[in-house]
Amino acid sequence: MNNKTNEELQILVNKATAGDKKALETLITGVQDIVFNLSLRMLGTFADAEDATQDILLKMITHLSSFRGDSSFTTWVFSIAANHLKNYKKHMFARYPLSFEYYGDDIENGKIQDVPDLTQNVEKDILAEELKLSCTNVMLQCLDTESRCIFILGTMFKVDSRIAGDILEMTPEAYRQRLSRIRRKMADFLGQYCGEYGSGRCRCKDRVNYAIQSHRIDPLHLDYTEAAEIPIQTIFDVKNAMEDIDGLSQNFSFCRSYQSPERTKHLIQELLDSTQFSIIQNS
Repeated sequence: MNNKTNEELQILVNKATAGDKKALETLITGVQDIVFNLSLRMLGTFADAEDATQDILLKMITHLSSFRGDSSFTTWVFSIAANHLKNYKKHMFARYPLSFEYYGDDIENGKIQDVPDLTQNVEKDILAEELKLSCTNVMLQCLDTESRCIFILGTMFKVDSRIAGDILEMTPEAYRQRLSRIRRKMADFLGQYCGEYGSGRCRCKDRVNYAIQSHRIDPLHLDYTEAAEIPIQTIFDVKNAMEDIDGLSQNFSFCRSYQSPERTKHLIQELLDSTQFSIIQNS
């Protein structure tokens, strides 16, 4: 969908709001992966991201008639998603908030040597990769909600500062300054503690059993390593659909992008096929 012109997208929106289900499916298909990835980074777990993605897509559908083309369609969706996620309180880390101090103390003082083998015959290298991807994503939860959103928009989606400022209702200058500070904070933490991305002593492979005991990963349910990634070009297409990059991006290689889980796709399709669809269209 990102290769469509604004005029083509406006036509799709008009058709969708007039009741054309195929046009609505095209719009949803074009944004569901980026909505899921934004939700995953903001909320920290696949389960919470799936629930939030459904809420956001439903909100997009019910507010579709308010899209007037003043911004790109992608920017409009990001604004809906960001505002929803900044106020989202149903996820696990809203109930059990994290901090860099807590995370660092756990790395330094966790009794990893006291934990028995809990791998359940799953290869340790696979579990270490799952822990690495999970850990760095959960680490984002140490940031306050707005800082997290700034980091994700600037680092993962590489959003231009003018567009990000509009989405977050701040000036481009304020956004750039905060993004720089947040990146430095994240980089400093990784450099101090993480042996995968920095010079710290923490090694995922050494902490696999401790992570299983702490319910941070489940050998029988590997969200990250089993998820299908989407091409990095897709993220650049998303960025290009909003505006040009502002040159401030750094490479945080753990910011991978994933396809929406099949469960989410099925639930959206069920919604489109249900009798509730006509009610939504008339809302």
